[in-house]
Amino acid sequence: MSKDLFSRYIWLIDTIKRYGSITREELNERWKRSPFSNGDPLPRRTFYNYRTAIEELFKINIECNPSTFEYYIDDGNMHNESVTNWLLNSAAMSSVLSGSREVSDRIFLEDVPSAREYLSVIIDAVKEAHPIRFTYQPFSRINATPGILLEPYFLKIFRQRWYVIGRNVKENTVKTYALDRIREAVVLPDTFVIPDDFDIENYFRDSFGIIVDRSEAKRVSIRTDPRQAKYLRALPLHHSQDEIIHDSYSIFSYKLQLTPDFVQELLSYGPRITVIEPPELRAMIITSLQESLAAYNA
Repeated sequence: MSKDLFSRYIWLIDTIKRYGSITREELNERWKRSPFSNGDPLPRRTFYNYRTAIEELFKINIECNPSTFEYYIDDGNMHNESVTNWLLNSAAMSSVLSGSREVSDRIFLEDVPSAREYLSVIIDAVKEAHPIRFTYQPFSRINATPGILLEPYFLKIFRQRWYVIGRNVKENTVKTYALDRIREAVVLPDTFVIPDDFDIENYFRDSFGIIVDRSEAKRVSIRTDPRQAKYLRALPLHHSQDEIIHDSYSIFSYKLQLTPDFVQELLSYGPRITVIEPPELRAMIITSLQESLAAYNA
């Protein structure tokens, strides 16, 4: 697919999404002012071809309301909605940066090393349901593990790192692997089928980040000052986040597992947050703080 054609798809999705619903006439007027037109309207056949391609590539349905003849994005799937937003944000950022070469020395971005070498390869494996074989070098071991055979179920990005989640064939268990620690990845010609009882949407539902704990999710409550509360409202820690506002503080509540990455996240806020419940999470936080203090007093 050419870059220009991809950009046209993104423009069409973004325009319809921004206006909520739009007629063909209104869409044509905006198309004529877009960088993809010489002032000409979008041909009807081309529009329908773009709709079909967008549905096939991105699983995004552009529907038409028969009573108003307006087009809109079907937002029935919340996961597809989040993927759509991420895609649009990424495409918009790419477009902005590509036209800002003259100030590139004044734009500082976070590095995403995991996306460089194997992301496109593994996306193809996920899409076509092909197993992959690779060598893995975790941070916790000196020696790499060669010959891992994985049936890749899905991908997740967390804290600027891409992860692939799937069934380790030898161990017959679902595991998570960071793409930046994968070496010598090879896509195999065989195919696999994701079990009917595996729910991809719910796999990380009760997790803060990338660590999945099969233990029961707990109700977590934390107290913050008004300033920190604004940050948590703008960027929630978890989709289950709920807030009760008081005069001089807020109480944020969650339902999730007490995984190590969540504990580290709470510790990163220092005195700006206080864990109220559950007791075991308070104990984890206190123990970690005591160990840190002891290291400085040694």
